[in-house]
Amino acid sequence: MIGNSVIKLEDVDVYQQKHLVLSNVNLHLDKEEFVFLIGQTGSGKSSLLKIIYGDLHITRGAGHVAGFDLTKLSDKDVPFLRRKLGIVFQDFQLLTDRSVEKNLEFVMKATGWKDQRLIDERIRDVLEKVGLRSKVKKMPHELSGGEQQRVVIARALLNDPEIILADEPTGNLDPGTSEEIVMLLRQISQYGTAVLMATHDYHIIRTFPSRIIKCENGIVHEDAKFV
Repeated sequence: MIGNSVIKLEDVDVYQQKHLVLSNVNLHLDKEEFVFLIGQTGSGKSSLLKIIYGDLHITRGAGHVAGFDLTKLSDKDVPFLRRKLGIVFQDFQLLTDRSVEKNLEFVMKATGWKDQRLIDERIRDVLEKVGLRSKVKKMPHELSGGEQQRVVIARALLNDPEIILADEPTGNLDPGTSEEIVMLLRQISQYGTAVLMATHDYHIIRTFPSRIIKCENGIVHEDAKFV
């Protein structure tokens, strides 16, 4: 870990295939920070997130995420890096054939949890955090869109990550529900988990003023102003 930073990129070039998407990227994210990532479609936001969660490799520059040196990251290290990250996407990607509880249990067993008592305790704990303790036995189709996204956030919290990467987490939600989800993510950041949220939703950015990272014309502006 570099000082208080859970993400630190220095002079990083980001390539997709052989195409340079972003050049000379410098950015940091500290513990307990909540930061927006903005930029038009095709501006490189997704590529930047892929560098952070180890889907793209760094060919130039230096990068550290959650204690991992990205320049030395091998394919077998990637699952260990991702255990330190909670990833929340726009489409909920819940398993539709099993309950909320069984969705969470599936992820835990896949990431090495064995003790059923500890599994049950952790599931109760994360559902409490996202306000869904009473929905433990419900199937995904019995939940609203906002509740499904809360389950996804609970899933992202299971392994006590240092960072949550939220890629358009309110993209499929109405404005009121979107605000609730962002309030929840901000609350999580105050408990010590850094949150980087990519969004196109300018209402949300106006409603919850925070530091902004902006991808534009192949450059990353680390402290962008929202106009």
